[in-house]
Amino acid sequence: MCRSAVLGSLVLGLLAGPAHAADRRPDATAPTPPAAPDMAALGGLLRTAVSRGAPGAMARIDDHRTAWDDHATVHKATEGVADRGTGEAMNTADRFRVGSVTKTFSAVVLLQLAAEGRLGLDTSVNHYLPGLLPDDRITVRHVLSHRSGLYDYTNDLFAHTVTGFEAARNHVFTYRQLVARSLKHPLTHAPGAAFDYSNTNFVVAGLLIEKLTGHPVRTEYQNRIIRPLGLTDTFYVHPDPRIPGRYAHGYLTPDDAKAALVDATDQTASWAQSAGALISSTRDLNTFFSALLGGGLLPTRQLTEMERWVPAGTGQWYGLGLRRRDLSCGVSVYGHTGVVQGFYTYAFTSKDGRRSLTALANTSNNDAVHEAMLSTLESAFCGKRSKVRGAAPLSRPAGEKAVNDLAR
Repeated sequence: MCRSAVLGSLVLGLLAGPAHAADRRPDATAPTPPAAPDMAALGGLLRTAVSRGAPGAMARIDDHRTAWDDHATVHKATEGVADRGTGEAMNTADRFRVGSVTKTFSAVVLLQLAAEGRLGLDTSVNHYLPGLLPDDRITVRHVLSHRSGLYDYTNDLFAHTVTGFEAARNHVFTYRQLVARSLKHPLTHAPGAAFDYSNTNFVVAGLLIEKLTGHPVRTEYQNRIIRPLGLTDTFYVHPDPRIPGRYAHGYLTPDDAKAALVDATDQTASWAQSAGALISSTRDLNTFFSALLGGGLLPTRQLTEMERWVPAGTGQWYGLGLRRRDLSCGVSVYGHTGVVQGFYTYAFTSKDGRRSLTALANTSNNDAVHEAMLSTLESAFCGKRSKVRGAAPLSRPAGEKAVNDLAR
């Protein structure tokens, strides 16, 4: 299957928006093509995820022959159902909540502002938002790389998985209310001292976007990323609790193994906002990450800053709103994971943006499903060279069990 003119037409689309791609283009000579994806293994992993408790699972791979070509070979795989009530099958055209994949969108906006000279990565956050944070040493870079030491407020909100969610699902928070929840706790470490994943960082990112532009984050996502890339399935609808159009339902797994799954589809996602409230599709996320790594959203300097890695677990690294995972075959992939109640998302691309994978399981708070879905990266990017069979080892960031429902 092929689709036409996605990245090939991207350059023209970017001319209408403020994205910054002009000084970074892939070399004309394409690198050695990656190994063919192992679709049989990929399908097996989706079936494993369903057997372990996910109502449904799906994956889409977009494979470009060369960077910026006009066509991509598209591989799709689905298992199970998108809606347990109707029995409707999972479909890769379904929209879903992407959780912390939103963080990469937020980082792109701030890095574009840096390219415009409106933001300094090593400038104190309090320079732009006076008095917001308790330590003037916390810089924009610290926030975007999860090295600020700001306590993750979601540890408190979702200490109890289902009751915490039900208390928050229809609530509308302000950014400053979420930051205030974090600041009830001391810093977890000195600014810059260590990587410590915290959603508070990207709530601060949202405040920075709105202060520097004078616009809601929705407007900046739309003008700088969604419209230029033609992402027709990508929305920031906060605080509307509904997913527009066709979508997969998301089901939260209770901590009690005997309890029924909770349909968590409808929610304001106000507790997440610029840290995790976007809605998208497999096609749109593949387009986004392919464009980002292919040089279509940031100049070379800012993309290089985004890829200044700090260790973030076994075989994992974190830049500025971007993850790197090192696979068993020696290939590294770049993107983000996302966990919001009812949805596990895995969206990654190759270094040159030529091959992109987005995979989804419509459940959360289920380690066995999470482990199986992580292995889809091996099947997609290593193919039959993968040394991983079955579930990939899970390296859990600190505090994830307490949170477990916002993308990591």
